[in-house]
Amino acid sequence: MSHPLLGSALALYLIGTVAFLVYVTQLRPSFRRLAHGALVAGFAAHAGALAVRAAHLGYDAIAPFQEGLSFVGCLMVGLYLALAARRPLTIVGALVTPLAFLFALSAYLFESGAQPPAPTLQSLWLPAHVVPAFAGYAVFALAFCLSLAYLLQERQLKGKRRNGWFRHLPSLETLDNLNFRFVSWGFGLLTIGLITGSLLAREKWGELWSWEPVQVWSLITWFLYAILLHARTVGWRGRKAARLTVVGFVFLVASFLSVNLLTPGKHGGTFG
Repeated sequence: MSHPLLGSALALYLIGTVAFLVYVTQLRPSFRRLAHGALVAGFAAHAGALAVRAAHLGYDAIAPFQEGLSFVGCLMVGLYLALAARRPLTIVGALVTPLAFLFALSAYLFESGAQPPAPTLQSLWLPAHVVPAFAGYAVFALAFCLSLAYLLQERQLKGKRRNGWFRHLPSLETLDNLNFRFVSWGFGLLTIGLITGSLLAREKWGELWSWEPVQVWSLITWFLYAILLHARTVGWRGRKAARLTVVGFVFLVASFLSVNLLTPGKHGGTFG
């Protein structure tokens, strides 16, 4: 990872996190502008760092799982900024920014240099598998933040404390609809990642499914989000859907970290 640019992104994300915190606690409009300005600049620096690394290393730029996690964080911020350009979602930004900081910090502190994927995985199917999967993770991360915003908003409404910055939040219905939309997109991307991953496995190992730890946990995650989407068709909306989205993302992060750190299997610990 390009340290000067990534270091700048981390500093800007940290400034944005503090500015968001000051805004939501003290309602100073100048800090809201500062928070979004820092987040935009941080995203530009983060994307620049990824682009510089990709120019030198190609796919290997995100092969180590720390850099892959950083890539997910960058995509998540980009998605939030695109969404925030059309809707007042300051509380979501206050959740996205520290999460992006943590994701990028993993690459900054634990950079492992250029470590290509295991030789048995070198294939044109590899980027077709990894890119949709990582994009799906980023979409799920944003759905997670939207769900937390929903739960916070609902708690304020039930406590009849709708004041301050909560007055500027979208309605619960809007947050719920956005959550459904992003979970649906993330599920579609994850499905593509699973299919192309199976095709990669068939090419390299002669079988579509080899019960690799990464494959098993990815399938469990897929089923969890499939259950969430099905549950919405039978009335699981609002708080129930938000809670299940939070649980799904926590499970996704936990499985991503545990598989890459503890049981990489044939994947070699190079990606999720």
